[in-house]
Amino acid sequence: MPDVAVAFRGITKRFPGVLALEDVSFEIAAGSMHALCGENGAGKSTLGKILAGVHTADAGEVRLFGQPFAATRPEHALAAGVGMVHQELAFCENLSVAENLCLRALPATGPFLSRAAMYREAESLLAAIDARLDVRRRVGELTIGQQQMLQIAAAVGHGARVIVFDEPTSSLSQHEAEKLYELMARLRERGVTGIYVSHRMEEIFRLCDTVTVLRDGRHVATEPIAALDTGRIVELMIGRKLEQYFPTDHGATTGEERLRVEGLSSPAGFRDISFSVRAGEVVGMAGLVGAGRSETAAAIFGLDGRATGRIVVDGRPVVIRSPRQAMRLGIGLVPEDRKRQGLVLSMSSLANTTMAILPSLARLTFVRSAEERAIGRRFFERLRVRAHSLDATAAGLSGGNQQKLVLAKWLAARCQVLILDEPTRGVDVGAKAQIHALIAELAAEGVAVLLISSELPELLHLATRVIVLRDGRIVGEVPRVEATQDGLMRLMAGVA
Repeated sequence: MPDVAVAFRGITKRFPGVLALEDVSFEIAAGSMHALCGENGAGKSTLGKILAGVHTADAGEVRLFGQPFAATRPEHALAAGVGMVHQELAFCENLSVAENLCLRALPATGPFLSRAAMYREAESLLAAIDARLDVRRRVGELTIGQQQMLQIAAAVGHGARVIVFDEPTSSLSQHEAEKLYELMARLRERGVTGIYVSHRMEEIFRLCDTVTVLRDGRHVATEPIAALDTGRIVELMIGRKLEQYFPTDHGATTGEERLRVEGLSSPAGFRDISFSVRAGEVVGMAGLVGAGRSETAAAIFGLDGRATGRIVVDGRPVVIRSPRQAMRLGIGLVPEDRKRQGLVLSMSSLANTTMAILPSLARLTFVRSAEERAIGRRFFERLRVRAHSLDATAAGLSGGNQQKLVLAKWLAARCQVLILDEPTRGVDVGAKAQIHALIAELAAEGVAVLLISSELPELLHLATRVIVLRDGRIVGEVPRVEATQDGLMRLMAGVA
């Protein structure tokens, strides 16, 4: 087997209005785990999709184990030994595990589907990665982690020698991520070459041998992971030194109480939640998956009609039964799932930015478009949104830029209470640093911020105090000066 599994030579790819990749060249050693890093929009996923046959390059050449390779469809790539585990899962959720795994070529006896043969083939594919799943079970009933195992089973079972992993842990619990790490280790033992696209530095240093950094669609560096540290990779990604990855003090002076919640409870999974947030304060909320954090945020924003309790905004008791009422009170919510809950992906970036303030921009039935575009440009510049124009659809932006659109919407609305639910999930380190700086700016401007995050370092550096939820109840409130990662984890897990 050649020492080089994949060689990219001068790869260039254009999309309408965007040069996604420009003259990218580097090599990936056979049997290695090779990290692909860069800010959102740097071209990482695009390069992986070119290799996997999802996209075709406009210029350049790919060589696979020394031979010219140009797949025009994913099935062609898989037949040649290249598979991909996509960040966005694409299964027929109403079909069974077996039906999804065998969908490319369903076993048949004459004109009839042979279910027995289909089940045997599906079980064989799962056995190839030591996965145990009921092949008759509907895919829609599986966890995200189990669905990702199906993608890997399909790739390995069909003979993939190279697998592209595109942000594989972005939606996984820690337990599911550990299972994936174990599987990847077994694949390496079999000689499978992995290309690992991720923003998570701890994963890259744990799993990978080599790292390639892309910036603005260009190749910046390919280095052994042992020769680098996190700071150096970040510098390569963003093109400048990042002196402070997390701000340690946003310099805000706390003012009057903006939001008070008393005895908030709901069948959605939380009870007797009480806390307050003052102007200029960042209050963190920590908890394990299922602790009730997102459900609490949704109730405050008027998305839970069953919630009971008392909410006070600017000293006045209020009843919030809809997001419209919350917005009128100056409350905004950046939800944890930006694609399903925070954006209308088919609409333009400008429309997503101004949708919360359209009534103020309307004259009779017409929107004052010049004023709307001026607002859009202002917040695009402030948040450094990378899009070829204000009219670019939200669906075509990278994850980090989509998140900036959600934030821009609430900045345009001038919210005085901003609830941020996992605001940096799935964004690169450069975008994360920008969002952290923005949170500090908002606090300094007097906005009351409730920050929900699963990243404890984020809470420890940004929040003035951290509220901890477990099983739907508050089990502790810790000032920043007393908070430690270990202490918060113990409260979250209920360990003395």
